[in-house]
Amino acid sequence: MKILYGVQGTGNGHITRAMEIIPYLQKKGDLDILISGIQNDIELPFDVKYKFRGLSFIFGKQGGLDLWRTYWKINSRKLYKEIKSLDVEQYDLIISDFEPVTSWACIKAKKPCIGLSNQVATLHPLAPETKKKDVLGKIILRNYAPTNYNYGFHFKSLDKNIYTPIIRKEVRKLKPTNQGHYTVYLPSYDDERIIKNLRKFKDINWVVFSKHYTENYKFQNITILPIDKDMFLKSMASSKGVLCNAGFGTASEALFLKKKLLVIPMKTQYEQHCNAAMLKSMGVPVMKKLKEKYHDKLEDWLNDTNIVEVDYPDQTNEIVDTIIENHAGKKLLDTEFESQHYNLFHK
Repeated sequence: MKILYGVQGTGNGHITRAMEIIPYLQKKGDLDILISGIQNDIELPFDVKYKFRGLSFIFGKQGGLDLWRTYWKINSRKLYKEIKSLDVEQYDLIISDFEPVTSWACIKAKKPCIGLSNQVATLHPLAPETKKKDVLGKIILRNYAPTNYNYGFHFKSLDKNIYTPIIRKEVRKLKPTNQGHYTVYLPSYDDERIIKNLRKFKDINWVVFSKHYTENYKFQNITILPIDKDMFLKSMASSKGVLCNAGFGTASEALFLKKKLLVIPMKTQYEQHCNAAMLKSMGVPVMKKLKEKYHDKLEDWLNDTNIVEVDYPDQTNEIVDTIIENHAGKKLLDTEFESQHYNLFHK
């Protein structure tokens, strides 16, 4: 059996999840891996057959996406060529972790594509909705990497096809301690803004991991470190709490390690606001922005001792088995095919 697994390369959560899923897929057949995107800090420790530019969102420095840079980084002609160049006919099973080249190549070839990501779970009818309606955000989420059948991950299970997060083995092996510091990962803010806000809490030892600097330095009670997978895990496991954006991976791991958690969803990132809505429903505090007017919220969290309890069993093998049993080698029925997407390639 030939399997294609497409992985989104924007951010690190998709990559760390793929590290756990790939070994199980390799046991099931001849696996080819595809990655698109230009914003990840972690490399996959597996041979990657296809590396595409894809369609990346660029992080900004003021709490959200840099829409201008994202626009200029988009090369629609190149993306179209990448989609048309990918031969999906040779595969018996095609899985997309919110990866657009794989998904759209399947639409072009009228092949079934299986969605396996956090993004598909945020669109589930039982998932908490954001307080503010974002019609454009929902449209983008639905059409960025459309799939025919979906298996998702959320901070808690919603039904039989929406699982709790996949936690990487190296995190499961960690022995959490409390050395008193707070680990911070806010890649959509620049270091100057982070320092300006955190320095006011002078009695707190902050350890900030930065996407914007390659050298570590210290400013008063704030330590700035470049992104390093091992150092980050060590810091998080020994922290008193974790302050991060409302991305799926870091928040999931912080909850698993039983760390006090505060999230700030990225502006213009509908998925993160959906994640924040779910976390808030579970008792995790959500801060709107890293800004002085919200410092009371931050101080309340620092003084709070509440930790949200979760149970995240290792279900990776079960998920892979379910997908293979339900979809390997099966064709797409006409009634399950989204013709409006197909017509983009066949006008």
